[in-house]
Amino acid sequence: MTPIRIRAIDHFVLVVLDIDATVTFYRRTLRLEAREVAPKRWALHFGSQKINLQQLHASVDAQTRHPSRGAGDFCLLTDTPLAEVVAHLEREGVTIISGPIEREGATGRILSVYFYDPDENLVEVSNPVG
Repeated sequence: MTPIRIRAIDHFVLVVLDIDATVTFYRRTLRLEAREVAPKRWALHFGSQKINLQQLHASVDAQTRHPSRGAGDFCLLTDTPLAEVVAHLEREGVTIISGPIEREGATGRILSVYFYDPDENLVEVSNPVG
């Protein structure tokens, strides 16, 4: 049997209270491209990945056993200098809760800032260090 080799993340799901508010937030703050992939189903695209949005209490995915909002904690990498990211977020009224702070990422050191989205998911935006 050939061992399984995972090569990348295709997508992950955020459970949200208000899809419209979430789409607006991510478009405005991180300039993610929002696409309606089916009626009342939205995804936020960036690079070759996406974030699927699932409405809390909507029966769009019967395989999710315990959907809950605010449970997300993820890191997005950017080439935009972190000082510019912070300035943009502050102009948009987003509160930086931590950072810039150096952390260990998947491929090496990263410099990160943290903030919450409207559903209190923890969003980390980072630059590679070095």
